[in-house]
Amino acid sequence: MIYRSVIAAVVRALAAETMSGTGGQDFEPKVQCAKQKGAIIGKDEALLVDCMLFSRLHKNLSAAHWLALVAKFSTHTDRKHDAIKELTRAVSSPAPEQFRKCAVVTWAIPKLPGAEGKRSVNTLQARWYEMDNWSDDPAPIKTQERWRRDIRKALERQVDEALSEVQVILDNEGLLLAMVS
Repeated sequence: MIYRSVIAAVVRALAAETMSGTGGQDFEPKVQCAKQKGAIIGKDEALLVDCMLFSRLHKNLSAAHWLALVAKFSTHTDRKHDAIKELTRAVSSPAPEQFRKCAVVTWAIPKLPGAEGKRSVNTLQARWYEMDNWSDDPAPIKTQERWRRDIRKALERQVDEALSEVQVILDNEGLLLAMVS
């Protein structure tokens, strides 16, 4: 399995635990005797590499970088929510706790284009994206915008650092398309 980009590798690795060919969790590799005796090929090979990469990333990335990637890219709802909670505790900001929580949640689950309720992906209700609802403490709009911008910049910086580390891991393993060419 060769990944086209670092982000593609991260997304596939984080989705590996929710993917399987049968609809259930099946991490046992299947040997496809008709193709090549003893070889794991096709989608089973891809899933196995994705699972191995998931494990490698979880082990080698710092906790902060792992949480940032899970919050940003994971399709596993419980893991994503747990990562959001941890990032909310860890993010440094003068903003009230409820504001920090909403800023992290809306960063991790951004508003997507499309008609309300017509998407099959995780989304939040429209009121989540209105900053006026993020805190009971009155603060000027410019202050709220600065808090949100600073929180998002810090989170994006963590994601960028994590993706740089992932690139090193993928390069070392020879799993990037550019490395193969």
